[in-house]
Amino acid sequence: MKEAGPGWFPAPSPGDIVWCRYPQGLRSAPGAKARPALVLRVGESEGHPVAEVAYGTSQKVDTLYAGEFAISPSDKDGYEAAGLSYPTKFNLGDTFELDFNDEWFSVPAGAPYGQIPKLGVLHPSLVRRAKAAFDAASRTGRR
Repeated sequence: MKEAGPGWFPAPSPGDIVWCRYPQGLRSAPGAKARPALVLRVGESEGHPVAEVAYGTSQKVDTLYAGEFAISPSDKDGYEAAGLSYPTKFNLGDTFELDFNDEWFSVPAGAPYGQIPKLGVLHPSLVRRAKAAFDAASRTGRR
């Protein structure tokens, strides 16, 4: 009997914030818990969507290093659009390209966008901040 493969989600868009079981360390396996991730690029492999995502965490949000930026309640519309429950920083120097399927991604509680992994979007007011983090990560060789 053939085993069922992973369930694929429709491709996200760059700037989406998604619920991801981001790989920890150098492991190539899904992390133990889901966390926010920022979609940077979207592509296709073998007819299925893939997404390059940046790591997100609610830990040590007040300490930002080159390549990181944070979204917090003080960002008002930006925080609301992101769909985050806690202040969160994203590390644009820590990215992975992952198959956009239920092995790596999951539908967040409350399913704000339906049965897809999307939490929210990067608000236009935060694009400059994200671009500055991306540029810093590129300069330091973390990208």
